[in-house]
Amino acid sequence: MFGITDRRHFFKHATAAAAVTVPGLNFLANLSAQAADMKKKNKSLIILWMGGGPTTIDLWDMKPDSPNGGEHKPRSTAADGVQITELMPTVAKQFKNLSIVRSLTTKEGDHQRGSYLMGTGRSPNPLSDFPHIGSVLAHQYSQDAEAMKNMDLPAFINVGGAGLPGGAGPGFLGMKYANFTVQRPGNIPENMEAPKSVADQMARRAALFDTLEGNDAKHKGLGLKTNVPADAVQAHKDVYKKALDLVVSSRKEVFQFNGSKDQADLARYGNTDFGRGCLLARKLVEAGVACVEVSLGGWDMHGGIFNALSTRALPTLDKGMGSLTEDLAASGKLKDTVIVWMGEFGRTPRINQNGGRDHYPRAWSVVVGGGNLKGGIAYGSTDKDGTAPKDSPVEIQDLYATLYAGLGLDPAAQIRDNLGRPTALAGEKANAIKALVG
Repeated sequence: MFGITDRRHFFKHATAAAAVTVPGLNFLANLSAQAADMKKKNKSLIILWMGGGPTTIDLWDMKPDSPNGGEHKPRSTAADGVQITELMPTVAKQFKNLSIVRSLTTKEGDHQRGSYLMGTGRSPNPLSDFPHIGSVLAHQYSQDAEAMKNMDLPAFINVGGAGLPGGAGPGFLGMKYANFTVQRPGNIPENMEAPKSVADQMARRAALFDTLEGNDAKHKGLGLKTNVPADAVQAHKDVYKKALDLVVSSRKEVFQFNGSKDQADLARYGNTDFGRGCLLARKLVEAGVACVEVSLGGWDMHGGIFNALSTRALPTLDKGMGSLTEDLAASGKLKDTVIVWMGEFGRTPRINQNGGRDHYPRAWSVVVGGGNLKGGIAYGSTDKDGTAPKDSPVEIQDLYATLYAGLGLDPAAQIRDNLGRPTALAGEKANAIKALVG
């Protein structure tokens, strides 16, 4: 269920991570005060992840008067002066709730490295295993012990993918804060369906599990040699306790779409994997989940880009993203939920010989909204051909500072990485975009 089904396999990874766990404890301590406040406010983050590198010059920062402009035209949105592609009318109606950052500039043009960067706010570094933002928020929730008594759902859920892109994960926070993956939104995840005689079977499993784990502790107590560090044993117990709790949870039905209301919503969201993922994300944040990442792949468009956009990618994105934003705003939940649309990088302004665009991290866009963030703004700009930021360039740490500020967290909170080095939560010299936070 949590991607770890074999005890030996788990310890292989947990043992390797054990050396970084102690410095991670400083991270936990330094953020605990903010964490309780975040949980009480029930703040959540929804990441709409565009795997492959989305072509933002064709979506959010169109250049109709440039040779790089492409085949599609811009259209006005609900925000004065803000235009996006004509192929997303549902999203366009929501731009009083959403804002575009048009001047993001990053340095990773490789899928793996770019995904890690955007998921953690840090470039890959073999010496420092920084946690994914979803794992950071999962930890935040765990600091409110009273609230966690009634929280039997995973705090960080990835929807519609095989897991987190780019190898990002819980890092030095440990496996307790890893993501839970839902591959088929709208269905109760595999292995969560309780077997017959639930109480008896689960009690026997729990007893056997405790016996196995107890033997490791007993061996250590007797001074016997073991290859499994105590931290790894505890992490293993924590992960399996979450799994056992989830199997018997009365709230696991949140993963399933039933009744006429869900079916009507699916018609609006689009009955696609992404549309179902967006609907599930709404239900999960309403149920108190800290972070949900919904994946929409297929953006690595090196050829035939305009047909792919018009027939597949943009209709799918428009229904899911637009309906999700609309529903959260209508219910009042958007004020407690930050949405960020992003991928690993943008794509070249220049159209290649195959009618596509290639990898381009130098100048691209992301979309944000909800929480403490203002809507209706197009922040920053690129030059006339879209090749470089023209004003107000935004780096990854600034984007992360903006997201954390939108969630009510202090981006400058001091943490320590797995080497014990102090650093700010959003990275050094991070500045939230003042025009968007308020």
